Amino acid sequence: MSPASAVTEERKAGFATPEGTLRYAARFKGRSAAGHFREIPGGLVLSSIGIGTYLGEPDSATDAAYTSAIVSAVENGSNVIDSAINYRFQRSERSVRAALKELFAKGFSRDEIVVCTKAGFLTPDGEMPADANEYFAHEFLERGIFRAEEIAAGCHCMAPSYLADQLDRSRRNLGFETIDVFYLHNPETQLGEVSAEEFRQRIRAAFTFLETAVAEKKIRAYGMATWNSFREDPKGAGYLSLAEMAGIASEVGGAAHHFRFVQLPFNLAMPEALTRSNQMISGKPVPMVQAARTLGISLITSAALLQGQLTRNLPAFVSSALGVKENSTLALQFARSVPGLTTALVGMSQTAHVDKNLSLIGIEPASREQFLKLFESRG
Repeated sequence: MSPASAVTEERKAGFATPEGTLRYAARFKGRSAAGHFREIPGGLVLSSIGIGTYLGEPDSATDAAYTSAIVSAVENGSNVIDSAINYRFQRSERSVRAALKELFAKGFSRDEIVVCTKAGFLTPDGEMPADANEYFAHEFLERGIFRAEEIAAGCHCMAPSYLADQLDRSRRNLGFETIDVFYLHNPETQLGEVSAEEFRQRIRAAFTFLETAVAEKKIRAYGMATWNSFREDPKGAGYLSLAEMAGIASEVGGAAHHFRFVQLPFNLAMPEALTRSNQMISGKPVPMVQAARTLGISLITSAALLQGQLTRNLPAFVSSALGVKENSTLALQFARSVPGLTTALVGMSQTAHVDKNLSLIGIEPASREQFLKLFESRG
């Protein structure tokens, strides 16, 4: 094997490490302000802004645009890449693979970059088939990968055999052996379809599989990527208790379980993770940020710009409180600055968006005093 091939194989076989991510942060010494890079439980160092890969057409032009944007993001201070197998019918994961190949050729290493993906939704391969029902029946039902009764809402499955299939597909799509963070994708989709007890059993079975996947070095950690469940009122139909989910992880994985991440929306229009005391910890209601910190779970925020809706026409008091003049980066500064939230994800399929958003790495996150001023202004 040539030296170049050996390096390629090493990078393919690796995963994000404390040493590698610290080395990545050191690349930006003098360029990044204090607070842009954050160390999480376990020692990984993550950037305060990560690149998401959700939106866009399933075509080659968008594939190439995402590849360029991911390369630019990593080159300019973002070492968190977020995807999902269903994003653009598996094409976003393949854009991540193409970007990583370019980045490795430029001298970046696998251990510097935190790659996250998700599974749970049914997804075709590459494009929508002419007959989706026939596709899923042939691809999954007939092969025994899932049973019809394991599908919820006509689109969601977290049976262990299905997760195993999706994990292996994601590993092939991404082009390496070990995924850093593997999320159950919107598991609350099933809450309206099955009883609470059945839901807990399905979560327990999924977590048991994911602990096995960690042992087999297919993933390093797992979590839940959610939309409503950790923001809702406890009486809401889609509500989930973080303490209960962590308790299930402890039951199947012991005290050293690998349920270590939660992804949820947080932005100027959806601040519940900070403002709603809906999680019970030691008999006391606390906000999600406090519950996660107590349980040793890292929070990653999605929808920081609410798909572009928060990049314009923001109230003047927000800019005054946070000290950022540009509307296009003001909402992102808010999302990345909340204590207890590690990384704010932003969908970026264009290098121009990367340049704009990552201009913030040279600016310190908003201080506690600025946040107090913001909420006093709202009041």
